[in-house]
Amino acid sequence: MSGPAVRSRPIRVVVAKVGLDGHDRGVKIVARALRDAGMEVVYTGLHQTPQQVVAAALAEDVDAIGLSVLSGAHMTHFRRVVELLAAEDAADIVVFGGGIIPPDDIAALAELGVHGVFTPGAATADIVGWLEQAVAPRLSRS
Repeated sequence: MSGPAVRSRPIRVVVAKVGLDGHDRGVKIVARALRDAGMEVVYTGLHQTPQQVVAAALAEDVDAIGLSVLSGAHMTHFRRVVELLAAEDAADIVVFGGGIIPPDDIAALAELGVHGVFTPGAATADIVGWLEQAVAPRLSRS
């Protein structure tokens, strides 16, 4: 039986609520699960703009950005974060998220460059495991 992968440093993640959505219970649960798994987590709080999220991610030198969107504006917010990361030559930062996102939109988000989407009811252990695998290539380069 093997344990968690040994890393030279903790995974660093920014989690954020973008737009006018004020429901933050789920993102706080995910943030705590990531932290409890040994990751460094920065929660930016409510009502962030994509620009604020990307600025925080760059300032914190993160490996991943997790967005929580329950307002229905997921296509707009995720697209903008991916575009801003590309403009900053930071497209290697893993973008993932969750919320009320229809299955057809999950495929469209993947085409935009969103690496993973977790809908309500996703197990936090699944999110942690997925994120550890998703950022492994980035960690191997640092």
